[in-house]
Amino acid sequence: MARSCLAAAARVARWADAALGPGRDGATADGKATLSDASAERAARDLGLTTAQVRADWDTARLAGLIEVHGDTARPGWRLRAWDRDDSAVLRGWVALCDAWSLACPEPEEYEPATVAEVVTAMPQVLSFLQLSAGPVPVPQLLDLLQQRVTELRTERCEIDYVPQADDAPGPADDRPGTGPGTLQRPRPALAGPAADAPLEPLLDWALRALASVGALTYGDGQATLTPLGSWAVWVKLEQICVAAQSPAGNIEQGAEDMLRGCAQLRPNAARAEYRAWLAARPVAGAVSELIAAARGEDALLRGLAFEALRVVGAPAEPEVRTVLDEPTLRPYALLWLAEHDGADPEDAHAVLTREEATWLWVDTAAAVADHGEAPLLVRHLESAVQPTVPALLTEVRAVGHPRTVQVLVALAAAHPDPALAKAVRRAAFQVHTGG
Repeated sequence: MARSCLAAAARVARWADAALGPGRDGATADGKATLSDASAERAARDLGLTTAQVRADWDTARLAGLIEVHGDTARPGWRLRAWDRDDSAVLRGWVALCDAWSLACPEPEEYEPATVAEVVTAMPQVLSFLQLSAGPVPVPQLLDLLQQRVTELRTERCEIDYVPQADDAPGPADDRPGTGPGTLQRPRPALAGPAADAPLEPLLDWALRALASVGALTYGDGQATLTPLGSWAVWVKLEQICVAAQSPAGNIEQGAEDMLRGCAQLRPNAARAEYRAWLAARPVAGAVSELIAAARGEDALLRGLAFEALRVVGAPAEPEVRTVLDEPTLRPYALLWLAEHDGADPEDAHAVLTREEATWLWVDTAAAVADHGEAPLLVRHLESAVQPTVPALLTEVRAVGHPRTVQVLVALAAAHPDPALAKAVRRAAFQVHTGG
């Protein structure tokens, strides 16, 4: 269904990729991502459409992330690149379009922007009711719900200082307890005025038509029904809200780096719950970019935790994870992530690493333990090395050139209970430090 809804938009997006890419004629002329007249006419000729159809499909493609416009240049979004091989990219594109339903059709001009915003804010509750109803719902019933929700929104905003009105002044006979000058009065909701008095039926009609235009529901004969795709989208949103509400450590509003630091002391299951809550509260593309940026930092612990969080993201993170394969600092983590994503057992995934990559990862993990763990844990980390002996490990550790090699070896020497082994490790640290 999502592919069907976006098929026309994808067709225009592919045309724009071929005809309006870098080095070709500009796509726009106003700097606002609106298709220029010349480009619209050219697309109409090439695709056998009217210019109005081209413009409508262009707008849909931008809202769904199939087209990105930078100045006068149009380029394909990552969802278009993944269109043929990744169903989740198609679904995410449709969800982006559904989230932007209020832009799909122009709202009635006679309404104040504040009233339109109230209706847009109230519609998720209307959609949730449609989803729970699992069938046609009469429009009058939806209108009652919309009016209730808008009234709630207006009441919530009425936290204003009380200003006495002329008819509030007590008369000579008004000697009731709790009245009179100096008595605190309860604020009255400021709901008067055209915006408050305007009927909501036309705005509900506009909202239902707009949601129908993006494929979220069907609307006619005085009733509305969610499509299977619309029902799925509402279910996903409700699931995200529930997941976000279950944040065990309260790091949802933090940036990726602070969130990862907050998860460092959690047990694995609790940390994964926190990752899911954090991810549910933000767009996946931005969340993945934040996690990758945190992994590029100097703290090796955050690097490992960032890729644990990316495991929770799953398939949508794959394109960006692949882009870091050329970065030595992130390559071992990315290779393991991709191997597990492709179905390898986590216990066997290390087979995808070369000896040098495995050694580099050992040093990086040791750096995280040295910075944030305890000495016995660093000693036990020796057992995870791929080298069969400590001398072989020290030789290869010196060769990989990890920037934290000296600090790791010094910490290991200080922690190890065997004096002879500690001495050999200290000697290796000195040799790395002096370049020997």
